[in-house]
Amino acid sequence: MSASGSFQKFGEGTLSSHDQVARALGAEIISGVYPPGSKIPGEAEILQRFGISRTVLREVLKTLTAKGLIVSKTRVGTKVLEPTSWNLFDADVLSWKMSQGMDEAFHGDLTEIRLAIEPRAAALAAKRRDPAAIAELRDAIAAMDRATQTRREFAEADLAFHQAIGAASGNVLMRSISAVIETALVASFTMSSPIDDPELHTHNVRSHEKIVDAIESGDEVAAADAMRAVIKNLAHWRALSD
Repeated sequence: MSASGSFQKFGEGTLSSHDQVARALGAEIISGVYPPGSKIPGEAEILQRFGISRTVLREVLKTLTAKGLIVSKTRVGTKVLEPTSWNLFDADVLSWKMSQGMDEAFHGDLTEIRLAIEPRAAALAAKRRDPAAIAELRDAIAAMDRATQTRREFAEADLAFHQAIGAASGNVLMRSISAVIETALVASFTMSSPIDDPELHTHNVRSHEKIVDAIESGDEVAAADAMRAVIKNLAHWRALSD
């Protein structure tokens, strides 16, 4: 998943009719417009609302079903599933949830899963010490340092950094999971960002730089600790800014 690809979910005018309808209905389900156990509007109502074909609607419903949001049953209709069925490791579902805002509980869940995965990814990257990966990480750091004008600019650079860590780990599953987690972080950075405070921005960039320094030196423990510090510092800042 590229950084630009991830951001297509947040921009207007970049989505197909299928994606637009899936996003609209998905966000409404997640926000509670259609509560768990209730039925979503019928075919005729959706077709009229969005001006789409039946073929597009069928594909939308397949998409929402695959993401764990709905289930269709003969003679019953299409019902909304409980949140426990939603696939929050799906980048779309995460971005739809983020569009509703991020409460304290979800902040905590996100921090916990990041602490479980990303320090290990940094340690594996230090073990590999791949020169090309390190160069990519340095480029991402430079982009973060330059990103002082817009929240989106900083979020894109931060996303590129953490995706590069996932790739540098050499573990394809870890890379995929960390990329999805970062999608949620990216969305949160469009609401508030370290660039809102120059001192915090500088500290954030330097903290990420310590991760790369440890990776380049091959110090697995230091790389994991530096990543852990970045995640915990962000969680602390979020708690203060909420």
